[in-house]
Amino acid sequence: MTINDHIEQFAGLPIFPYGSEAAIPNPPDVAVRIALDWEAHEEGQTFDDLFGKFLADAGSAGMRALVIGDWGGTGEGNGSEPVVEALVSARDKLPNLRALFLGEMTMDESEISWINQSDVSPLFEAFPQLECLYIRGGEGLSLGRPRHQTLRELVIETGGMSGEIVREVTAAQLPALEHLELWLGDNAYGNDVGAEDIAALLSDGPVAKLKYLGLRDDINADRTADLLAEKGVPPTVEVLDLSLGTLTDEGAIALADCEWIKSLKKLDIHFHYVSPAVVERLKGIVPDVDASDVQVADDEEGRIRGNRVE
Repeated sequence: MTINDHIEQFAGLPIFPYGSEAAIPNPPDVAVRIALDWEAHEEGQTFDDLFGKFLADAGSAGMRALVIGDWGGTGEGNGSEPVVEALVSARDKLPNLRALFLGEMTMDESEISWINQSDVSPLFEAFPQLECLYIRGGEGLSLGRPRHQTLRELVIETGGMSGEIVREVTAAQLPALEHLELWLGDNAYGNDVGAEDIAALLSDGPVAKLKYLGLRDDINADRTADLLAEKGVPPTVEVLDLSLGTLTDEGAIALADCEWIKSLKKLDIHFHYVSPAVVERLKGIVPDVDASDVQVADDEEGRIRGNRVE
C-alpha cells in the first residue's frame, strides 16, 4: 500500500487546509492542516513563515487539532526539528491543542520511509492537555521517555520501525492510553523490532487501559501473531488490528487456537494472505472480523513480500 491521499478528518474534525490568505473558521471546529508545498519551498518560503501567519490568525488560539504536512524540503531529507521547535515555542498560543499529527504527507510529497523526523520528546511537556498524537515517518525519530497524563491515542506510522521506538513506547508513562497503533513495516526499511520488544511492550508498557492495539503493516505478521497467541493481549483490548501485513494461515490459526481471542469485539486483518476456511473459523469466534482485501502470494513458490509502505 502507498499513501496516496490526505486524510479528510482528524480527531473527529474535518480538515481545513490553511493558506496565508485563508482565515480559520471561528469557532475553529476544524483540524487545520499546515503544509508548505514544493513551489513555495522552491521560492524560498519557510515553514516558520507559514506557521507565524497561522499563529497571527485570530482563530488559532482556539485550535483543538493541528495537522502538519510537508514542512519544506522533506523529500530532500529536511527533518522535523524546526517544526518541533516552532510548536514548543508556540505552546502558550495554542492552549486548547488536544490533537497533533506530525508528518501527514502522501507519497507524492515524500514516501513514508524518506520522512525524517527528530526528537519529539519536548512536545509531551509543552502540551500537557494533548490527547491524540500521530507521527508519520520513523527515520531519526525519538520519543525519549515521555510522561503524559492525558494522552489517549498514540499512532506511529513507519515503513520500517526501529526496535528502539518500541522500547521507548514501552518505557513511557502514559496512564490514560487507550489506542496504541504501531506500523512495524519492512526489515529492508529499518524494521528491527524483535519478538522480545513486542513481549516487553505487552507486559511492561503503558497498556493497562488499552482498548485498541494495532501492530500493522508488519512483514513479520505471522511471528507477531504467534507471539500474541502465546503471550496474550491486555484484557482490556477490544480491537486487535494486524492489517496491512503478511498474515497467513500460520499466524491466523495460532490466533484462532488461543482462548483470549474470544474476548475481542473486533479483529482487523484486512490485506492478508489467509485462506477462506481459516477466515471463516475466525469469524465464528470474533463477532466482527475485517478480512477484506485478500492477497495472493507473489509467485508460484508462495513467497510473500507483503504490503510495504515504503
